[in-house]
Amino acid sequence: MAELPSSREAPGGRLLAVDALRGFDMLWIVGAGAVVKALDKVQGGGVTEFLTEQLTHAPWQGFRFYDLIFPLFLFIVGVSISLSLDKARASAGAGALVGRVLRRGLWLFLLGVLYYGGVAKPWPEVQMGGVLQRIAACYVFASLIYLWVRRARGIMLVVAALLLGYAALLAWVPFPDLKLDEETVKAAALVAGSEDPAAISATVESRVSGVYEEGRNLTNYLDFRYLPGKKAQRYYINEGLLSTLPAIALSLLGILAGRMLKDESILPKRKVAVLVVAGAASVALGLLWSWELPIIKRIWTSSFILVAAGLSAWMLALFYGVIEVWGWRRWCQPFVWIGANALVIYLAARVVRFTDVASWFTGGDVERWVDRFIAPGAGGVVTACVALLLVILLARFLYRRRIFIRV
Repeated sequence: MAELPSSREAPGGRLLAVDALRGFDMLWIVGAGAVVKALDKVQGGGVTEFLTEQLTHAPWQGFRFYDLIFPLFLFIVGVSISLSLDKARASAGAGALVGRVLRRGLWLFLLGVLYYGGVAKPWPEVQMGGVLQRIAACYVFASLIYLWVRRARGIMLVVAALLLGYAALLAWVPFPDLKLDEETVKAAALVAGSEDPAAISATVESRVSGVYEEGRNLTNYLDFRYLPGKKAQRYYINEGLLSTLPAIALSLLGILAGRMLKDESILPKRKVAVLVVAGAASVALGLLWSWELPIIKRIWTSSFILVAAGLSAWMLALFYGVIEVWGWRRWCQPFVWIGANALVIYLAARVVRFTDVASWFTGGDVERWVDRFIAPGAGGVVTACVALLLVILLARFLYRRRIFIRV
């Protein structure tokens, strides 16, 4: 097994703990979740039933482990921004870095469009919004803010403005009281004599504000009205236009965490303590705010952002403490392999479909034999494990040959 480099030798100059945390996060997206769900089909109840529930998103209000996966990634994006831009800024001015940031953001956005099918279908069936598009937006705006706002206090003021401003928009800006479900929208389209969102919205005279129901809130309405192309949720999308504002705040908080981690004047153990305390304060503030503004991941409410940021800080504290402070590194090798090429692994899981490849070796009669002689459903567990192993082996292959593909 390849020996891991020290943190100072990690690819791209990043902290090893950051790569490991990124890989841990990505692993749940590309295979680990499928293993847990397959195990639940074998025995059910108890621990696996709880874990399976945690590996699904909360239907609307609430918070589960799987609701943390994407926000944690955006938090890590912020950590990486602080590590990479400061290094680049030492050899080039802020102005010279703007073009690089914009180019990377554009490439990420275009990859997002391709990820959801590109232009295989005619307009307006091309999906313009999604996970990679949101990562692109957060990367660009958080990077540009960081290039021009250098003080931690200034960044915190921007974060506060984004979270408070978004909450104020949700609470006070009126919008047509149109429930965005198929039955209601089709009925309004018949009245309007058109399927154009503007014409449909014009049929609704009443206005409402401060509503946080699914399909009946300002964020979903603005997606319906102004977001072009196909929407993942038919009339709106979880990574929509307005909810990008609080998501940027999440990456900015990651920038602050990254700045602290590379500050050599702070002892490593103290860094862990700061992350733990700051995380606790963020979670507590988010929970208190949720009495007024519900925790809703699908519209990225400000209370949700604070809870997600706090939990992300705890995760970073755990990985940094174990890997950088205690020096326990060998256990995290698979995570580092994946984290060093997270974008490639994410795209590969879409193109290759590792579960289908794994079934070439463990499907058919092999799966039926395992189900019969071990336990019903055990064949699915074997297939899910082999698929996860294939992901890890691909990441290992790229890492050992020092192939690091980034936009």
